[in-house]
Order: sequence, then structure tokens, then C-alpha cells
Amino acid sequence: MKDNSMLLSPFYGPLNLKNKVVMAPMTRSRATQDHIPTEIMTTYYGERAVSAGLIITEGTAPSANGVGYPRIPGMYNREQVSEWKKVTAAVHANHSKIFVQLMHTGRVSHPANIPEGSEIVAPSAIAPSTTKMYVDGEGELEIPIPKEMTTEDISQAINEFVTASKNAVEAGFDGVEIHGANGYLLDQFINPNTNQRTDEYGGSTENRARIVLEIVEKTIAAIGAEKVGIRFSPNGALNDVGPFENQKETFDYLTEKLNGLGLAYIHLVNHASMGAPSLPDDIRISIREKFKGILILSGGYDKDSAENDLQNEKGDLVAFGRPFIANPDLIERWKRDAGLNEPNMSLLYTPGAKGYINYPSL
Repeated sequence: MKDNSMLLSPFYGPLNLKNKVVMAPMTRSRATQDHIPTEIMTTYYGERAVSAGLIITEGTAPSANGVGYPRIPGMYNREQVSEWKKVTAAVHANHSKIFVQLMHTGRVSHPANIPEGSEIVAPSAIAPSTTKMYVDGEGELEIPIPKEMTTEDISQAINEFVTASKNAVEAGFDGVEIHGANGYLLDQFINPNTNQRTDEYGGSTENRARIVLEIVEKTIAAIGAEKVGIRFSPNGALNDVGPFENQKETFDYLTEKLNGLGLAYIHLVNHASMGAPSLPDDIRISIREKFKGILILSGGYDKDSAENDLQNEKGDLVAFGRPFIANPDLIERWKRDAGLNEPNMSLLYTPGAKGYINYPSL
């Protein structure tokens, strides 16, 4: 790749990154069964920090209720904070920044995966009809009907995001990304297919967006606007949410409100490369025009398509997922026009080092 590429040039501003390459959040299920980060996670993120200007971690539960999957890490107890400190130190040692993605899975969960005493909650008591949940030792199981959240449950969830954000800063993270995409809890509130409430958190665009904006506003008050980003997947179909009427109106409203709060970035994901409906151009363009913070683009990029979209000012940074799985030295390979290792897809979510930190560098 040419030395004058926009992708590899520094990004100046609130984040001050060594390049415009973001490592996208990817669930890898390498935490303990008690959702504690592990030594191999420190190695994994530290190695990839040599390449990425900004790393966004895998989805990390802000509370026991938000866990969802087996062996995903959390940010809700002292041991988790202590072990995350090792990860952030390794990333900073290689001159990269790191945000933790706070992911409450909502209804996308199973009782066998969540800690004792917690419960599966959602905006409405509607189970996903096409999504199943993997449980260690039992395979893919049907997801039960979630508990419809009371207003007290919603208030609790908001406070859990805020507490997790404070924990993240204590653990050394440069900021947090609030996961409002991919059919998880906040996306379930945004989408009328999964939110059939009749109170102040359902119905109108403003009501369906309310929990998102309350979480962002309170998190900003707790840790600062420059440390808060959010991820959206307009038109997405993951986890049985699906496109909905008046999507553009909904995301226009969210964008305008978030811009007014001074949010650090919006991370916009397009799942078309995975066979899902494409991110509509009118929504992408509208977010770009309305939002004055950083726009991160994500979804099936290679170095050439990323360079092209940066040159055309479609976004400010570009996130890469799968290329980082098998290539800890991704940028060095790009610079030398060397081939990329192919990830072993059968080992994406298995425990242990194999398929995680044993891919060779040049």
C-alpha cells in the first residue's frame, strides 16, 4: 500500500490515532465461564494493537442480565476490571487506543449462559423466531420468551451501562462503545418489530429511542462525551429484528439528538457482505451530514474499498473484522502487498489459544 494512503495516515482530533484503521468488535468467546478476561485475550489485543489505530473490543456485558453468550467477558465486577487492566496496558504499550463495546444482549440469551440470579429481559415478551443460542455442552437451543421490562428494569439497565462505563475507565479504556446494533437490547427498543410497548419507551420514534439517549446522556455525564461512541446497524436483520418502516426518520432523530450531546463517534455497520440487507445509502448520507463527530464505517471492507470511501469522504475511519482474526500484523502485510492468512472459521468461538493467537506473522 502506498505510503500516502489516507487509511494509513494519522487521524488527528479528539482521538489522535496513529492511522485510520479500526479493529472491529468481534465476539471470540475466550473469557472464562465466569466471564473474566483471560491471559490469551491480553496477547490477542496487544498483538493487533501494533496495526490498529483504534481497537473496539468484543461485545462485553455491562451486567449479569446482559451476558447472553457463553464465555463473553463482562464489565460488572472487580475481577473483570482487574483483568481488563492487563489488556488495556498491552494495547497502550503498542501505541493504540482501545474502546470497550458494552453489549447487553437483551432477549438474545439463554438461562444456561447467564449468571445465577439474573434474568433474560427485553422491551417486549417476544422471543426471536429464527435465532438459536449456543450453550456449552448442549449445542444450539431454542431461546425462551424474555421478561418484558418494567420501567424499573429499564432504569436498572441504564444505570448498569453507566456503572460499566465507569468501570471501563478505571480499567484503562480510552472510552466505551454503546452497542445499539445487531438485534441486541438497544436495537430491540429502536425496532418496532421487537418493541410493542405502549408506555414512554414504545410506540413513537421518540419513545423507542428514549432508552438509547438516556444511556448516552448519563454515560457522558459520568465519563465525558469524548469517551463515548455508539454502534448502529440500520436495515439490519441480525437476531431476528429486520428492517422497519420509517427507518430513516428514526435514525435521523437519533443522529440529531446524539450530535447535540457531543458524542465522540457513530459506528455504522453494513451487514450486506454477510448476506443481510444492505445499509441504505440515504440513511448513511443523512447520518454523515447531520453528525459532526467521527463516523466509523464497517462491513466487508478490504484495504482498497476502505481507501476509496475515505478518499470520497464517506467516513473518517474504517473498521475491519475478519482480516484481523488471522493477521495480527495486518498493516505490515498491506504495506508489503503480502498475502493474508485465512481464518479458521470452525475455531472462531472455541475456548483456548488455537485459532486465536497462533496465526503466524510475517
